[in-house]
Order: sequence, then C-alpha cells, then structure tokens
Amino acid sequence: MVDFSRLAYIDLETTGTKPTRDQITEIAIVQTLNGVIVSTWQSLICPNTHIPLMIQKLTGITPEMVADAPTIDEVLPVIIEKLAGHVLVAHNARFDVGFLRNAFKQNHREFKYPVVCTVKLSREMYPNVKRHNLDSIIKRLDLICESRHRAMDDAAILPQIVARMRSDFNEQAVLEAMQSQQRLSSVPPHINPDIFSAMPNEPGVYLFYGETGNLLYVGKSVQIRARVISHFSSDHSHDREMRMAQQVYDIEWVTTAGEFSALVLESELVKSRAPLFNRQLRKQKSLFTIYWENNIDQEISQPSVIDINTLSTQSKKASLNNTYGLFKNRRTALEALRKLKDENKLCGIQLGLEKGKGPCFSYQLKKCKGICCGQESDIAYQIRMQQALAPIKIKGWPYQGAIGIKEYNEKSDISCIHIISHWLYLGKVNDESELADFDFDVTAKLDIDFYKICISQLQKSHALINLQKLMND
Repeated sequence: MVDFSRLAYIDLETTGTKPTRDQITEIAIVQTLNGVIVSTWQSLICPNTHIPLMIQKLTGITPEMVADAPTIDEVLPVIIEKLAGHVLVAHNARFDVGFLRNAFKQNHREFKYPVVCTVKLSREMYPNVKRHNLDSIIKRLDLICESRHRAMDDAAILPQIVARMRSDFNEQAVLEAMQSQQRLSSVPPHINPDIFSAMPNEPGVYLFYGETGNLLYVGKSVQIRARVISHFSSDHSHDREMRMAQQVYDIEWVTTAGEFSALVLESELVKSRAPLFNRQLRKQKSLFTIYWENNIDQEISQPSVIDINTLSTQSKKASLNNTYGLFKNRRTALEALRKLKDENKLCGIQLGLEKGKGPCFSYQLKKCKGICCGQESDIAYQIRMQQALAPIKIKGWPYQGAIGIKEYNEKSDISCIHIISHWLYLGKVNDESELADFDFDVTAKLDIDFYKICISQLQKSHALINLQKLMND
C-alpha cells in the first residue's frame, strides 16, 4: 500500500528534452509530511555538456554557474536519500522521471518510487478546465512563483497547488486521485484514462493527436488497446516515445477486418496525412530499381537505374524478372550499385558508374577482376553479377493473375477482400458479392511499402481468392 503522507516534490532543469541525450543542470526536492513542508534541498548540476543558448535564456542557468557544480553521479546518493520512503510528485512527471530513470540506470541503480503527476491530478480534479500546464495553473489559482524554470521555485509551487486542491475539494478526493494514478501510471498526462476502457483489443489502426488537433502518429496492431498502452510504458527509455507521450491530447482508432487490412490502412494514412512522428511509410513520388537483363547468349548489358513505374502495365509483369531492389530515389539506388561493386569486385565501367574504355579504376586498385580489360570472361562476370544481385532481386508474382486476400473480424463483424495483382494494390470490396462489379484502379503504381507488406503477409495463412476469371490481367 502506497503511503501518501510523505511526498517529495521534485523539479529538474535540463539541457534539452531528450532524457537519453540531454543532461540535468539543476534539481530541487521539497519534502512534506501530511501536507507540511519539513525539508528543502537544491543543487546545480554540472552537465559536462553544452547548454544551448535558448535553454540559458529560459532557465537563467549559464555554463559558468554549473562549471564547479557536482555531477549527477555525485549527488545521486543525496537524491536517493531524499526520495526514500516518499512518493515522488512532479509536474508533467514523465519528463522529470525520464531523466532520473536514466541517471539511475547509468549508475546501476533501480528506480522504484511511486509517482504522482500534478498535470494528471489537475485534470482529474478540474475536468472542465482546458489548460493544465504550470503557468496556467499558477495564474488560475492566483499563486506566485518568482523564478519560473528554476528548480526550487517550480518544485515549491507544487505543494501549494496540492494544498489548494485539498481546500477546493477534500483530502479524500485528492488521495483517491493520487491512488488512481498508481493503477494507470502509463497514461499520458493529457489523456483521459477512461478512453482505454472504450478502446478495442482487435486489429486496426490508432491515431495520436496533439493539442491543436494536429496528427502526431499513426500506428497499427492486431490488438489496438495493448499496443497503444505499450507506447507509453517505455517512454522513459525512448526519446521519441517520451516526446510523443508529452504531446498526445487525443487518441482515435479504426477497427479493421484483420492484420493485412490494418497494415494497408496504416500505410494509406501515413502517406496521405504525413503525421509528425512517422518516419517510415511516407509517400514517394517515384520508385526506382536497378534494371538488368541477363542473357548469357548475348553481349553483357549494363544495368540501369529506372523509375519502375515508367514500365508499362503489360511489360512490367515480364520485366519484374529483371529488376533488383526498390529505392525511394535515384541516389540511393546508385549507392546500392556502388556498394555491390565494392563488395563483389565488379567493374565500374561495366556497371555504368565510370566512363571510358580499358581498365576501370577499381581494376587498378585490384578491386575488379578485369572484365574491362579481357582478364575475366563474359560468362564468369555475368554469373558473378547475377550472384551479387540475387539477394535484392524483386520477387516474381507467384500467381497466374489477380488474387483477393479475405479477412474477417468476428468480434466486430467486419469483412474485407483486398485485390492485388503483380504487387499492385487495386482496391478492396466488402465481400464476394461485390467482386463482379469491382472497378479496379488502373492508375495503381508499385509502392515499396505495399510490396513489403505483401511479401511478409503472403507467407502467413490468409484466405486467398483466385480472381483470374473475374478480372482481365
């Protein structure tokens, strides 16, 4: 049972917002017993790193002030002593706790303290109030904090905020709100925890929104609720997760017929709406590949980097056998070709990476076996070239024509058939009755992310429908 009579209000100042990269510059702890302040302690911390000018202006803490201050390693024993037997209380506690966890981890110490976040506490006690940042609370409660963004002043204002809550409501109400946070400690500060009880544990996508309604992130899972909660349980060790947790104000979700449907919808949403925190699945204007026709009976041909979607629909089916790798731009495709050259002692001239005749530059460095100057036979070179490209060869379409991937979510009674041909996504219908009138997308282009989805998902057990008779490929 957590003892809420002994609270340790804490505040940190840091060199930035990333706990795994930035460092602590100041710390303050205010201990209370049954609501009465019994001890205060503060210390500047030498971060052993640069303090950005913007942070100096915000906090007033300069490099000269911390030059002779102790390091976090040196004051950690004092911090441990101050926190012992106390509940840690901080405003937007994920930020402060994230930095403390990393400091403890770097010193091989366990961080095991119950935590109360006063942002969550404020949201719980004043649900009709819109803003719960520290400046807004101070102004709303008519409190005085002389030096905002200094650790002691920010820490010392927190007991006053909690005291006002006890006055506005009662001791039991505040205690119950603190206790509820222990059960829902992974909920972001700006999110109503009731949202998780409504969230399904079924396949689908989820969307995180910021304070102004801006889309922060789109994800997918076969169990939406479990996956969303997992985002916030690891935010102390991952900078991106922590920053996202601090900015999330709302969560939406869309239940789908299955995992494949969730993957497709996630890719579509990321490409169309470009969420802030999604690095992958972004929309690409072009898609490049290395095109090489290998015919031992003919003269060796040079590979070329082309936009794969410039191939006609008909020729694309045959030409996929001659395509290697999918790249989001021409530069990365050429880099891949240069890497293959270096790793397999291929010829720069023969690959079209160098101009001229005679020995290539790599041959002079003994990194080419000499196809460029008659020291290697055409057949031997072609075989080596084929072996070098084999690992990145685009897989041929394994079916005679179009197929449908059928999924059914029994819990939500959602069904869907995704129609695919030669790695192109042509669209979807709800069930077989709609297939006869299906008007597939003739403008569909090969997409690197959808190709990867297909490669991985077709290896799993899916209900496949042969659509060759229904569609003209």
